[in-house]
Amino acid sequence: MATIRDLAKRTGYSVTTISRVLNNDPTMKVTDNTRVAILEAAAELNYSLPKPKRLGKNHAPRIAVAEMMTQKEQLSDPYYLYLKNYVVRACMEQGYMVSYLSEVSEGGGIAGQGELDGILAVGIFSEEQIRQMEEISKAIIFVDSSPDEQQYDSVVLNFKLGVEQALDYLMQHGHYRIGFLGPTYKLDQKKRPAPEVRRQYFREYMTEIGRYDECWVIDTMLTLDETREQVKKWLQSGEQRPTAFLAYNEETAITAVSVFQEAGIRIPEDISIISFNDTPLSILIEPPLTSINAHLESMGRVAVKLLKERLEDHQHIPYKVVLPLTLSERSSVKDYQE
Repeated sequence: MATIRDLAKRTGYSVTTISRVLNNDPTMKVTDNTRVAILEAAAELNYSLPKPKRLGKNHAPRIAVAEMMTQKEQLSDPYYLYLKNYVVRACMEQGYMVSYLSEVSEGGGIAGQGELDGILAVGIFSEEQIRQMEEISKAIIFVDSSPDEQQYDSVVLNFKLGVEQALDYLMQHGHYRIGFLGPTYKLDQKKRPAPEVRRQYFREYMTEIGRYDECWVIDTMLTLDETREQVKKWLQSGEQRPTAFLAYNEETAITAVSVFQEAGIRIPEDISIISFNDTPLSILIEPPLTSINAHLESMGRVAVKLLKERLEDHQHIPYKVVLPLTLSERSSVKDYQE
């Protein structure tokens, strides 16, 4: 069994720092990178906090976190990296022993797992991947997807509410010519190509009020390089610019801001922008992004709470928890007057 000194040796941080981070000391101020490094090292070494909460007298639950994205993909879209780390933190607060499903592959096996009490599946998974997880544990909680609400507990976000909040906010600031930055298609709850939901809700909302204009919708694809090229292509088309854009995630918004600024378009003086997710990335660019907050920490806590209930009562019906989003106001939106 790993000790806290093993964690100190692995991470290079002091025993005191590691202890306070793992015990979620509210007075301990560390960077997200430090917190992530400590949590991941604790998971890799199977370190558990002293006197953990247990199921039964002698059993500390063994929980695996399954991920939909590779490490490289997470670095280009850190939303799921942040979400995974909040899930892991919530598990450790419960005293669970945390490991990772190192591969959830199409048609392949899941590597390196012994007996597990439950799985927290972060992201979206195909039917084959779900079947593979079921062979390991029947207690599966899906985080940020709901492939079958009759069988599995899940925690998802109310994207429709988030889109409405963003558009209402822009209109309160005088913006009615509003565009959208995001892909036409993404993956649905079972990892099949499907229309991107935020883009759908945007179209429905703007069409209902008679303000939808296809010329202001930029299909940004799914990679940052493609997004950059699509935004440049749109600028070169000479289309009349909207006064504001809603971006379907932070990486798209940040890339678009960069392209606009390179073209001499000021944010927010010339174009206002709102994004989704509101991870720490939103405050690291200039100007800081007004963003729809997905409350990733709450998602992690609710998912682990559902798992705890599932482990204690195998007969309970599945719950689907839909979390509301809120708007974080910063300086990427400015009042517009005709």
